[in-house]
Amino acid sequence: MPYAHKIAPDTRVSLAKFDPDDDGGLSKDEGKARFAKLNAELDLLQEELYAAGTHSVLMVLQGMDTSGKDGTIRSVLLNLNPQGCQVESFKVPTEEELAHDFLWRVHSVVPRKGMFGVFNRSHYEDVLVVRVHELAPKAVWKARYDQINQFEALLAAAGTIVVKFYLHISSHEQEQRLLEREQDVAKAWKLSAGDWRERQHWDAYIEAYEDALSRCSTAAAPWYIVPANKKWFRNLAISEVLVDTLGTYRDSWRAALEAMSKQRLAELQAYRAEPGASGT
Repeated sequence: MPYAHKIAPDTRVSLAKFDPDDDGGLSKDEGKARFAKLNAELDLLQEELYAAGTHSVLMVLQGMDTSGKDGTIRSVLLNLNPQGCQVESFKVPTEEELAHDFLWRVHSVVPRKGMFGVFNRSHYEDVLVVRVHELAPKAVWKARYDQINQFEALLAAAGTIVVKFYLHISSHEQEQRLLEREQDVAKAWKLSAGDWRERQHWDAYIEAYEDALSRCSTAAAPWYIVPANKKWFRNLAISEVLVDTLGTYRDSWRAALEAMSKQRLAELQAYRAEPGASGT
């Protein structure tokens, strides 16, 4: 059974039904060993993605504060080629961004073909924090679910492989992680009073996430719920989804690379036939 939970289209999501402490029945050592193998395979798949240049990948990471978005990026992308990776983080919108439609700031940084892109938070903030803090009328943020689906369908049609992960932690786990940051000078820079204030809206955020996951998991851009209380299992679950998803494109990428190789060799052969050609 897959470690992450894929949300089928038109499914009503209740996060209470998913255990954030799930570990798939594995020990930590077993999980880390499996992760290492998957990570090595992901490295090979990224190399083929980059070389073929026929698709791009957009990995969307969402979750409560301290759910592990940064840690996921550091761990899962550890062995990938940096020149083929692109990470974008979305914080409070700037005045320039607010002067455009809500998708403007994300569309401009969608990874081009060949690239493996990550959104650390994303356009979903506009149906999450905007909803919870009433930063826009209900009619505005409710309309955004369909607009997001249309946007992601556009990306998929253009060759972007969209994979979205909700990092599922418990309220207790978040509290423990915040307290640990207070007690660790090396991590205290991550803290802000706002983290604790946002905890007061936990239930409202859960409701907002459940609606987003229910309304915006499509065949073209599925959502996966990832048990994330245990960081090693979170990394394993995400790597498994990425390897399984990208693996379905491997034959087409290798075919593109074979055609590219034949063309380059033919060009080289033609060059070698020229008078005075070097390298013969």
